[in-house]
Order: sequence, then structure tokens, then C-alpha cells
Amino acid sequence: LLCKQKTLGSSLAGSCFQMVNKRTKKAGITGKYGVRYGASLRKQVKKIEISQHSKFTCSFCGKDSMKRISTGIWNCSSCKKVQAGGAYTLHTAQAVQVRSTIRRLREGTDV
Repeated sequence: LLCKQKTLGSSLAGSCFQMVNKRTKKAGITGKYGVRYGASLRKQVKKIEISQHSKFTCSFCGKDSMKRISTGIWNCSSCKKVQAGGAYTLHTAQAVQVRSTIRRLREGTDV
């Protein structure tokens, strides 16, 4: 809350106002694109950019410290391990599906 005070003779007349947040509300990380490229494309890019800039859980140390270095390369800032993954997420949907299929087939051979 900021207040400006002016002296008018012997009395103080002040005007107080609340600072308005100047960041975007709906656009979020894609506010940098403004009105360009269309709403649908900006929504898709927003989803991708949020996932690529977020931290993921490291499979080696278990901490939320896996960050993307470049396309498909992920680095854990805690245990310093480097891992290959997806371009925008650490584990792609196809990789998760393949991993579960391999696990299911392994368990099937043990029976």
C-alpha cells in the first residue's frame, strides 16, 4: 500500500492506492508472445514451456532437482547425474508405456 501525502496549508491530504500486479493472469509464460500466433497455439506452447522449465524427480537420488539442460538432456543439480529423456518432459508417454510392457513381460516369464 503506497500513500502520497500533500501538504495543503495546515492539513494533510493524502491519497492511498494499492499497487496493481503488472504480470499476466491467463497468458502466464506465453505473455511474451502478446496477441500473436493465435490462442490455441499459445495454449499448446504454454503447456510445453511449463513442463520443460519445471523440475522433475531424479530417479537416482529421489529429489525434485532434475532440470532440462538442452533438448532431451536432463541434469540433477543434487547428485550431478545426467540423463537422457524427452525433449520437454523427463519421461515421454511412449517410454513409460515401453517400460511397463517390459516389466509386465518379465513378470509373466517368472510365473
